[in-house]
Amino acid sequence: MLATAMNPFLSIRFIVAVIGVAFVFRPNPASAVPPPAPLPPVPSANQLAWQENELTLFTHFGMNTFTGRGIGLGTEDPNLFYPTNLDCRQWVRVAKECGFKGIILTAKHHDGFCLWPTATTRHSVASSRWEDGRGDVVRDLTEACKAGGIKLGIYCSPYDRSVTNYDTDRPAYSRYYRQQLSELLSHYGPVFEMWFDGNKANVADWGKVIALVRKLQPRAVVKQGPVLHPVREDIRWVGNEMARAPLENWSVYPAPDSLAAGNQSAKPIWFPLECDTMMNGHWFWDTNPPRSLATLLNYYYTSVGRNSEFLLNVAPDPDGRFSPACVERLREFHRALQRIFGNDYARGRKTRASNVRGNDPAFGPENAVDGNPKTYWAADDGVTNAWLEVDLGGEKTFNVIGTGEEIALGQRVEKYKVEAFMAGHWEPICAGTTIGYRKLDRFPKVIASRVRLTILASRACPAINLFGVYLDTVSPPESFETANALKDAPRRARRRAG
Repeated sequence: MLATAMNPFLSIRFIVAVIGVAFVFRPNPASAVPPPAPLPPVPSANQLAWQENELTLFTHFGMNTFTGRGIGLGTEDPNLFYPTNLDCRQWVRVAKECGFKGIILTAKHHDGFCLWPTATTRHSVASSRWEDGRGDVVRDLTEACKAGGIKLGIYCSPYDRSVTNYDTDRPAYSRYYRQQLSELLSHYGPVFEMWFDGNKANVADWGKVIALVRKLQPRAVVKQGPVLHPVREDIRWVGNEMARAPLENWSVYPAPDSLAAGNQSAKPIWFPLECDTMMNGHWFWDTNPPRSLATLLNYYYTSVGRNSEFLLNVAPDPDGRFSPACVERLREFHRALQRIFGNDYARGRKTRASNVRGNDPAFGPENAVDGNPKTYWAADDGVTNAWLEVDLGGEKTFNVIGTGEEIALGQRVEKYKVEAFMAGHWEPICAGTTIGYRKLDRFPKVIASRVRLTILASRACPAINLFGVYLDTVSPPESFETANALKDAPRRARRRAG
């Protein structure tokens, strides 16, 4: 997490096992004071690795690329699928140079057309004239990902308009669907995320679907499809297509405040949010220009900067490549993030805190600003109100504060505030509720020589591994106005239909 203060895409985090399996903690080896006990629920190793990705590309490519539809009919002629210059290595190359850690491919969308030569249906690339029926987009992307060092994710729609028994014989369709998943998850190497769409996902025996993924790809995180209980998946959809997580974003599900209000129907689990949106106007290729740089930066602040992951869809054109305009915008986005977060005014500065765990330097406040992802500031057990102060070494101009928790120990902070020492006294500059993996607060520019983070309420002693101070001169000034910076997620979310 702290590595992201230098470069938000070069996170190096340790691996933590699920509850009941050994944890790897982060105090200095010389520490004689035990670290804070994990506060359940905590992320699994897969969930922690997924959170550290921060940025993933979504790639909608298939029959709709050539028909212009958003949701295909399922009766299209397979010969319509004919990319003239498919270049999955270009997708991977662009993803890697722009800081994205993975690519999730729509191996099958709602029209049922399969981008691999499946044995389950003739509605696939094997029936098209592309590469004389010998083509395999999933294989091509898999090989490109392996060569380029990018993680592969799979989207395979539970909804399928190409079959006649989807609604009439759900158990039969479930067997058909599991066979497709078996092919995808057995023949193409490691998959880091299995992305299920919730749109009309009425597949029978959903537990068997999830069990199959767990068996064939045990290191993959599973994105929730149909909303069923008990929850069997690892991550959930944010509920909108604007890459905007709520200001109060608990990875603990149900949220602690709902449990306090009497919702005891389910044992809390670690179930973080994923935010998705489109680079262009639709999920599949269209001629709309890419989103502006300011829009992409705002997406970053409201997704990664609100304890989520940013899943950005970049759709290849009918040739099978990312357009030059999209590629250039991604590069601009990457350069902007490096410029904004590459200079942390708090990095390595003098610190002090109201409480340090056991008075041990292994948990001192300097750990929140030292650039070492293995260290964090922690307070004594029972201390849930504490502050951390950083001397910036002189007056600095800034408009972004970054904070982060050691989420391997659980999500703890319930309320916090940040103040700046200006004109001889402390002034509040931002405040919030949850922090989680990462929280980015924006506000109009201030000039100050010291900053102070105060944890006002916490479920257990705080464990803070990031406190950063940044100046964003790339985003437009209106992005820092309260009405925009604190715009919450929509209350009524519509179902993901991409």
